Formats: sequence, C-alpha cells, structure tokens
Amino acid sequence: MAEQLKIIPLGGLNEIGKNMTVYEYGGEIIVVDCGMAFPSDDMYGIDCVIPDVSYLVKHKNRIRGMFITHGHEDHIGAVPYILKKVNIPIYCTRLTAGLIRLKLEEHGLLKSTKIVTVESGMTVKAGKFSVEFIHVNHSIADSVAFAIHTGLGTVVHTGDFKIDSTPIDGEVIDLARFGELGKQGVLALLADSTNVERPGYTMSERTVGRTFNRLFQGCKQRIIVTTFASNVHRIQQIMDAAAECGRKLSLIHI
Repeated sequence: MAEQLKIIPLGGLNEIGKNMTVYEYGGEIIVVDCGMAFPSDDMYGIDCVIPDVSYLVKHKNRIRGMFITHGHEDHIGAVPYILKKVNIPIYCTRLTAGLIRLKLEEHGLLKSTKIVTVESGMTVKAGKFSVEFIHVNHSIADSVAFAIHTGLGTVVHTGDFKIDSTPIDGEVIDLARFGELGKQGVLALLADSTNVERPGYTMSERTVGRTFNRLFQGCKQRIIVTTFASNVHRIQQIMDAAAECGRKLSLIHI
C-alpha cells in the first residue's frame, strides 16, 4: 500500500481558537500548534477549552515533535495541559519559547519538557518530516509559517499572518520564499483565513504609531491605552509617542 499523508485538524477549523493540526506520514506524526479557546457564555464554570487529543494519546510513541507558529493563546494556551498527557519536544522561535516556558513553569513541567529554539530560515528534521521555518508578520513578534516537506510533497501551513510592507522591526514577511515554494510545487496550502471575506486590507502597524503621535500631541489630560501584553511592537509605539510628547508612562498588567 502506497504511503499517505494525513492532515487531521483537532481544532481551529471553522472556529476562532483551539488551533491544532496533526500531520501523519509514513507511520510518524508531528503536531502544529496547541491552542486553547475561551468558553462560550453557556459554559458555566469552564475557564478554557482545549482540543480533544485522544488520538495523540493513543499514538504518542509515533509523535516526533510539536511545532508552534507563534505565541498567542489560541496557539499555545493548551500546551501545558496536553504535555501532561503526551510529553514531546517543542520547536518554536525565541519569543514563543519564552512565553511557553512561563506556562510550563507555572504547571511544574519546565524541567521535563524539551524546548528547541529555531530561527526563521532554518529547517528541522523530525523523523520523516522536514519542517522549514518561514518568517511572517503578525500582531506578535517572532511569528512563522511552516513548509512541511514529505516524500509525497510539501504542505505550506501559514499560521496567522498579515502582509505588512513596513513592519516595526523591519523584518518583512518572506514572500520570496513562498514564491519559490509555489514554483517548486505545493501539495496543499493551509492558510489563515480570519476576516478573509471582508474587503480591503489591513493597515501597517506603523500607521497605528502615527495615530498615537497625533492623538497624544492633542491631549493635555491623562491617556489610557489598552492592548495585548504580547503585542510588543504596539507597546513600543505607545512608549515612543509618550517620549516624543514628554509624557510620563505607567504600565499596568492585568
């Protein structure tokens, strides 16, 4: 019987949150992302919702690693809960690794978990899979897409992304590499589709910074700005605008 490549979504398909996808080829498995979802209003007493990983528990000896695209809760929130059932190595970028380590330390799993930090442009060999890390832009730094190379072909798994030609850190999405993969031939594309049916495009993060400067300069009273703690580029722009206007800054983490 010819070898098959199975793509099994355990969460994140037709829903916001709980992102987790299983790739199975040649009797071996890798997992992409391990997110949680927030409970709906009728889920009384529930703090978070995680994917059903009974399939992974059943075949845990065949899993070669977990690969994380970025550090948002809907992609890493379930990591400590899943690792209690299936202890596997985690491959991710540096900021993502730092966020995961905080979770593992809270659950007493840090010493028993292998975390491998990978830079964009590098490729990790995991059994019969070769997973290539490709830089993308998102509302959190150090985000990547994956080109998952197998004997049957390449699958591109984008993770969450936006096309920003002027990102704050100067690291533009690697569209050239996506183009190269397209010319070589892609077996399947699994792409972020959040708001894909809305017309238009997402503004560059730098536009937000210019708006901060304009609003801060025109205000003489106290200014309160809310943002996700993980959006370090947004926080940096708030700090830059405050400094330019000679304002004092206080950070409150809730």
